Amino acid sequence: MTPPTPHRSAPLPDPARETALLDLASGLDAPTLRYLAGFLAGVAAERERTSVQGQAPAAAQPQSGGASVTRATVLFASQTGNGRRVAEKLHRQLESQGLAARVASVADYRLRELADERLLYLVASTHGDGDPPDDSRALFDFLFGRKAPRLDRLAFSVLALGDSSYPKFCETGRQLDHRLAELGARRLAPLREADVDFQPVAEAWSQQAVVFAREQLQVPHIAIVSAPPPSPETAADRDSPVEAELLTVQRITGRGADRAVFHVELAAPAPRLAYQPGDAVGIWHRNPAVVADRIAAVIGADPDEAVQLDGDTRSLREWLVAHREITRLARPFVDAHAQRARSAGLDRVRDGSDAEALRELLRDCQPLDVLERYPAEWSAAELVRALRPLTPRLYSISSSRAAVGDELHLTVAVVDYLRDGQRRHGAASTFLGGLSPESAAPLRAYIEPNPRFRLPTDGDRDVIMIGPGTGVAPFRAFLQERREAGARGRNWLFFGARHLFSEFLYQTEWLEARRDGSLHRLDVAFSRDQPAKVYVQDRIREQGAELLRWLEGGAHLYVCGDAQRMAPDVHAALREVLVTHGGRSAEDAEAELAALAADRRYARDVY
Repeated sequence: MTPPTPHRSAPLPDPARETALLDLASGLDAPTLRYLAGFLAGVAAERERTSVQGQAPAAAQPQSGGASVTRATVLFASQTGNGRRVAEKLHRQLESQGLAARVASVADYRLRELADERLLYLVASTHGDGDPPDDSRALFDFLFGRKAPRLDRLAFSVLALGDSSYPKFCETGRQLDHRLAELGARRLAPLREADVDFQPVAEAWSQQAVVFAREQLQVPHIAIVSAPPPSPETAADRDSPVEAELLTVQRITGRGADRAVFHVELAAPAPRLAYQPGDAVGIWHRNPAVVADRIAAVIGADPDEAVQLDGDTRSLREWLVAHREITRLARPFVDAHAQRARSAGLDRVRDGSDAEALRELLRDCQPLDVLERYPAEWSAAELVRALRPLTPRLYSISSSRAAVGDELHLTVAVVDYLRDGQRRHGAASTFLGGLSPESAAPLRAYIEPNPRFRLPTDGDRDVIMIGPGTGVAPFRAFLQERREAGARGRNWLFFGARHLFSEFLYQTEWLEARRDGSLHRLDVAFSRDQPAKVYVQDRIREQGAELLRWLEGGAHLYVCGDAQRMAPDVHAALREVLVTHGGRSAEDAEAELAALAADRRYARDVY
């Protein structure tokens, strides 16, 4: 093998080409330069691959079976909207290049068409600790079932989104990527995995996807299109939030409540903060300064020390308060800290031999806990680089524009607890609960649409809403919307909390709705007000016969709240209702719930 020719120290061997490239770059804006960087990276990757394999570029390779590629399909399986945004942006990029493409949620995609696809891009989110999004369950059943088709003519690429705060990071994307290849499909690129700060990975994946699409669809012309800047008429999004005035912060739990819950109202002028019942609002928050200063103290740094990162210089305190995650622990930070701490105890937790210990560490601890428990040396700059970038928090919107006009309401439970004798705070909830309309600066906010969680378009349909705790928030919006629209369908709410007198959220409103007839049934469960604990799933079983009559009459069923315990327990209770009162087998009951979900009559917004 001939040894490689040594390279010059300059990036390009020909100074004239370097000058021409700089001249070209001087006339381009930042979004276009980022696009061009990704495009050239994709070209370079393909050149390297083909030079190593000794093959012709992929565009010159005939598709197996002789079928031509005429269109790219972009699918997304998304729980919170991140996957949807990435997929829709890729779709726009493909179309801006003159490429034929379509985009769809896997819930809306006709799975029979998969056998006829030739070019597929899949954005797959993992929900919680390895769970697929609700809208992807039919896809999983199809691909992993006995009737899954051979996909020998399909070329594909998967972007997996996840949260490294959970051990089974990106599990949904990993499973789908493996299964597509197992069914004979050809990977265009290895699986890409992205954490909650997914934008850089997603952008690089999308740019490479455009390159692959150009090759597969054999379109030679390159048209660079800059993204237009946001305008006052453009809906706010994660990357271009709007400043929203804070109108009200009111505690709605009483003395003796296990935690404080606040009702928050923001000014929400349309169209930048236009929303529908079922949507969420994203809030860019600031972390508690007391936590930032304690982290600085633990590593022996001055909170006012200047730290430079990627061209930005800020104090350590400002980095920690406004730009880094300091209340959520992520696996990459645990790994980085373990290399410094050299603790046998921490190594045993993170090496995978004790999955439950790792799960508890990521779920229950914050970076400060790890720094205190396993001492190690960190400089301020190294720590800032190791921590994840700050991400916004999503809250279900608890109001309807039809009822409140240009306002937006949310219901916030403050996370505040003791660990190892030290007070621990939730970042966004503490931030919001501590605000005062008289002194607070405008909040940076945007709307996260949730098309999976919508009221039926037919106002004559009945609606069953199951929302313990702050999970009741979207159902306040649902009831307001139905009342204002004059919907004739009945409304039934299941609500649960620990204590009646201190935690019955929006009690006055629900009781007034019962009196005026807009809320037809109200079943509540207060788990700690009697010796035997009672939960909403117990009320569901008690009212099973009537609930089944509503479902058989066409009612829509909604569940909102905790994904780890409540949602599975409620699902099990619903299955039991179908078995006990409907005479179904357990398997048939599960299939019936899946059919209701596919028909958009069983929707969950769980977190």
